[in-house]
Amino acid sequence: MVKYCAAPKDSANSAKAKAADMRVHFKNTWQVGRVIRGMAVVKAQQYLEDVILHKRCIPYIKFSHAAGRTPQAKEWGLTQGRWPRKSVELFQGLLKNAVANADQKGLDTKALKISHLCVQRAQKIRRRTYRAHGRIGAYMASPCHAELILEAREASVPKPTPQAVRLGYIKPPAHKRFGDRAHRCTYK
Repeated sequence: MVKYCAAPKDSANSAKAKAADMRVHFKNTWQVGRVIRGMAVVKAQQYLEDVILHKRCIPYIKFSHAAGRTPQAKEWGLTQGRWPRKSVELFQGLLKNAVANADQKGLDTKALKISHLCVQRAQKIRRRTYRAHGRIGAYMASPCHAELILEAREASVPKPTPQAVRLGYIKPPAHKRFGDRAHRCTYK
């Protein structure tokens, strides 16, 4: 039995996939996972394919001090982005595996979304490099573990009727209840 970071809400209507000790950079893989978390499976697969073809980029918000700027990052309201091929291919394989698992369970694969996605650092792979004056330096790789859970999308909640709002069943937002006083502290 493989352990996961999270358990699905309904195990009968979910599918899982996991990869351990993958030789892809943790920092790049974390960025890719952050972007596709919560997406519908079909949308995520299309997005990853566009990244491989350099039509769209993976926005970098963390570990981004050396990432270059690209206009494709404007889609996310950012300036820095890259196209990490190996990390994207890892998630394409994981999604393919999870969709096959869902298909095996008899789930509708077009109605699935990524409800849980986790990327963790794995144990470093140690090598050595030879330095000047007979010294030896560390030359380590940063592999990672990745896991995801697909679940069926929940039905959207219908918008409340005007009558329900008028009768007070639905609480109006604070800026409508308090006007310009909504941001002030009223406890003094």
